[in-house]
Order: sequence, then C-alpha cells, then structure tokens
Amino acid sequence: MKGFLDYLPGNSVLHKMHPLIKIFVSILICAAAFTSSSYYLLLGIIIFNILMGVVGDGKEHCGLLKRTAGIVKGLFKMSIFLFILQILVIRTGTIVVPIGTSFGFTDAGIKNGLLLVLRLTAATLPLSILISVTNLNDLSNTLVKNLHLPYKYAFAFTSAIRFIPVFSSEMSGIIESQKAHGVDFDVKNPFKKIGMILPLCFPLLLSSVRKIDSTATAAELRGFYLRTAKSCSKTYKIAFRDVLFTLIGLALLAGAIILNILH
Repeated sequence: MKGFLDYLPGNSVLHKMHPLIKIFVSILICAAAFTSSSYYLLLGIIIFNILMGVVGDGKEHCGLLKRTAGIVKGLFKMSIFLFILQILVIRTGTIVVPIGTSFGFTDAGIKNGLLLVLRLTAATLPLSILISVTNLNDLSNTLVKNLHLPYKYAFAFTSAIRFIPVFSSEMSGIIESQKAHGVDFDVKNPFKKIGMILPLCFPLLLSSVRKIDSTATAAELRGFYLRTAKSCSKTYKIAFRDVLFTLIGLALLAGAIILNILH
C-alpha cells in the first residue's frame, strides 16, 4: 500500500467537493463502521467505499480505483491474520468446528473475527480514498479560513498526512538496501519478519528527523509565522453535492445506531 495517501489530481465529483466535507463524511463513515454490529450494513459500507473509488477515478482514470483495489488487497491479507487470531483466542461460545477432543473454533470466535475484519475494512477505506482526492493545501486553507484554526495547527495536521507516504517510501528504501546486503525478508513466519523489521526503525527515525528539520527551516524562510486566514485568496463554497454527500454519511451513522438499538 505504498503511497496510499498521496494526492491523485483529477476532475471527478469527489475532487470538486469541499475539503472539509470530505474529511467530515469520512469520519462519519468510520464512526458508522465502528458503531455497527450488523454484517449487512458493514458490507454495504464497504460497497459504498468501493463505489467512491469508482466515482473518484473519473473519466480521466486518475488511479483512485487502482489504489482502492490495492488497499482492499492489503486489508485482506491483514484480515486473514486477525481473523485467525480471533478464532484461536476466543474460547467462549459453542464449538462449531471441532479440532481434536478438547479444542475447536467457536461460533463466538468466528462471529467476532468476521465482525472485526468487516469493521477494519469499512473504517479504513473512506479516509484513505477521500484523502487521495483532497489537495492538502486546500485542506489546510479551509481549516484556517472556515474553522479559524491557527495556521500552525492546520499545517501540522496536513504535514502529518503528507509525511505518511514519505516515511513509507523511506522504509521501503531501507528494506531494499538491506536486501542488497543479503538480508532475506521473505520469511513466512510473521513474528520473525517483525523482529527483522524492528531494528530498521532507528535509521527511519534518523531520516525522518532530518526531513522534518529541513521542512521546518524551509517553512520559516517562506514566512510561516506570518500566515493568517486572510493570506488565502481562494474561496471554497459548499455545493449541493456536498450537502448530499453529508446526508449519506449521516444516514449511515444513524442506521448503525438504530440497528444497534433494535438488536
């Protein structure tokens, strides 16, 4: 999932939406995913997320659909591990898949594992999809102009998002360098692989500190502390599509809450 938060330029409906609306709706969808215990609603949210990827890809095919498919593939691999962990750890409930005389997979373990997988997928997709079609400069401008957030906090928030793919790329470079020195990371044991990757966090930390320091110096030279809400001349208006998108997000959250009450 390398570069899964990089901005993808385009001219789709999602690209044209108000930056704050996209962030707000992604939070609503995440909240709906974590609130819901309904398998059908969670599947519906996942399908809606994939449809967002299709719409956001647009006629120009900016690459959002391909990125969405890559994220789903990565989440699927992670979900298999989490599902197996759940059915092995949870011992409550009735054994439905007996293994031997005193061990087996319980219905509670399978249900909790499936629920965790669906929640993880439904909650991860919206933010990554909508951030991919949101220009971070526009996002920081709207945070300052519309929410009257001090620019230093808006800059810190968008910089944190911007640096995620940078750090991911740095880690990939460090791993490739280690492979060139004969280190084999293609091991099947996940715990052994984690043990091999953990020592690489120190050079990643050093590289990150250097990048952050150079970014801070560049920001100061460009008059970072002189930036105010009046510095942005671009206007961001809320259109009908933004209102409709917000209503869909609210409907998903309301549906999750109502289903939980009725359950």
